[in-house]
Amino acid sequence: MFEAWHLPFMQRALLAGLIMALLSGYYGPFMVQRGLSFLGSGLAHAAFGGVALGLLLGGEPLWVAVPFTAAVALGITWVRERTRISGDTAVGIFFAVSMALGIVFLSLKREYTAEAFTYLFGSILAVTATDIWVSLGLLLLTLLTLPLWGRWAYATFDRELAQADRVPVLFDDYLLAFLVALVVVVAMKLVGLLLVAAFLVIPAAAARQWSRTFAGMMVGAVLVGVFSVVFGLQISLQFDIPSGATIVLLQALVFTAAALIWRRA
Repeated sequence: MFEAWHLPFMQRALLAGLIMALLSGYYGPFMVQRGLSFLGSGLAHAAFGGVALGLLLGGEPLWVAVPFTAAVALGITWVRERTRISGDTAVGIFFAVSMALGIVFLSLKREYTAEAFTYLFGSILAVTATDIWVSLGLLLLTLLTLPLWGRWAYATFDRELAQADRVPVLFDDYLLAFLVALVVVVAMKLVGLLLVAAFLVIPAAAARQWSRTFAGMMVGAVLVGVFSVVFGLQISLQFDIPSGATIVLLQALVFTAAALIWRRA
């Protein structure tokens, strides 16, 4: 039953999944508490536009998707901060424009491109050493933001008071949006565009059911992510079903159980 874990592709998938569990567990609570759950989905569709552009240019899609998605994330934040448009509306606008651009880019590339479907549906079992190194680099970058975690949490719960205390809330909004965009691009290769938002949101939403502190919510989200990755990979291999979808469904199962248990408590 566990012989498969000795295979190199399973070890790469597990390592990549655990890194994403850490990243989504770290950023997910901020998205959930700030009411930005839809942002993950919007950025995933933006990332697809970047992937399509990369395929059209004939380069590595990941390196085009990263700046493309980061630009969209900063644009969403700018529109939300500087105009009367709500955050969800801003995400919806960029969501639609990015998808439209992605469709146009793919139509301009005349030959069939199978790699586009990898980003649509994900393929955690097909991650490469490059994907692992990119994920580790993003994890290192995230670790460098740990000194900022306290003020991010402060602004998450009381934005006005944080501004009154001269916390650089606007700068942090842009930085957080930029980092979430990077996570979305990397996660899209693992679980696919259609599921990346769930990977960022569901573990945090589940942990919110039992956590009494924001730090506890973050730790709980990481644990839910780790649990779903380990057992999701095992289940998907045993029953020959898509790994990314299995991981997300396990997260949804944990959320449902948590919602039922803590609602009754």
